[in-house]
Formats: sequence, C-alpha cells, structure tokens
Amino acid sequence: MSTLTRCHWANSTENMAHYHDHEWGVPLYDDLKLFQKLLLDMQQAGLSWSIVLNKRKDILEAFDNFDPYIMINYDEQKLNSLLTNPKIIRNRLKIEAMIHNAKMYIKHFGQINSFSDFLWSYVDHKVVVHDIKVPKDTPTETDISKLISRDLKRLGFKFVGSITIYAFLQAVGIYNDHQNDCFKKR
Repeated sequence: MSTLTRCHWANSTENMAHYHDHEWGVPLYDDLKLFQKLLLDMQQAGLSWSIVLNKRKDILEAFDNFDPYIMINYDEQKLNSLLTNPKIIRNRLKIEAMIHNAKMYIKHFGQINSFSDFLWSYVDHKVVVHDIKVPKDTPTETDISKLISRDLKRLGFKFVGSITIYAFLQAVGIYNDHQNDCFKKR
C-alpha cells in the first residue's frame, strides 16, 4: 500500500489532508467562491488554519454562506448573534470587517466587474508555480500579494494585509505552492 507524499502541513490531521488534496491550490475562477474564500481566509489572522477549517461549516452557516447580498443587510441583532455564537470565531473586528467587505464586494464587483478577473489579472491569468523544495522556501508574502492588498485596501476592503492575501492566493490556486515532491505539484 503506497502513501501519497503531501506538503508538510497537510499531514497533521485527516481534515487537513482532505483540504490539501481536494481544495488547496486548485485554481478557482468563480467570483462568489473567491469572495467566500477571501472571507474565510480573513478568519485565519492570528490563528492556525486548522481552527478555521474545523469551524468552517459553522462559520458558513452563521454567515449565510458568505452571500454578500444577504450580509449587507445584517443589522445589530444579527451582529450580536454572531458575537455570541460559540461555534464560530467571535472576533468583533473580523466580523465587522467581513460585513463591510460584503458591501465593498457588491460596490466594486457585484454588477459589472469580475472579482476573478481582478485577481487573476495580477498574474496575467496564469498560475504562478513557485519552486518549493522544503517548507522554508515558501514565502509569506510577495510583491504581488502586497500589490493586491494595497489595491483592495484602496477599494475599501479591510483585513486584507499582504500575508492574508498571500495565503488566499495559495488557497485559490493563483499560486501553486505545493512542495516539489507533493503529489499535487503539476
């Protein structure tokens, strides 16, 4: 029986291995799914990804699957219910930023512009493959993640620092940061 060689971080739990094998680094082009993933990645700031991943189902349920058209109508009562929900990450600043970012998403990408085109244009609509021989070869940010972070902030988005954006770019497959010996590296 052979075992798959994965990126070092993916072997910590079955849940992490499944996420690695089926989601992480798979190029994503759907506007709404990209927005949903951005909001989920915002939750990671200061936390380990495994915490967010373990709470993902409850987070999505609590936030109406990150539907920006529902989120823009959240009122004080909804905010309070989120802040008291023990199943999610109850950080007021993150929750308020996610609601705010739903408004910014609709303002800038809801009707005419494509969030996918906006993101993929920074890499000429091609996956960037990084040479990751060992885990320490993986950067935490790049000039592109800094640029996207800056531009999203100019559009009014919050909690979109360059390190968060870098992790997001990895997760949605804009960057292929699978280790060179990982079975997912192409």
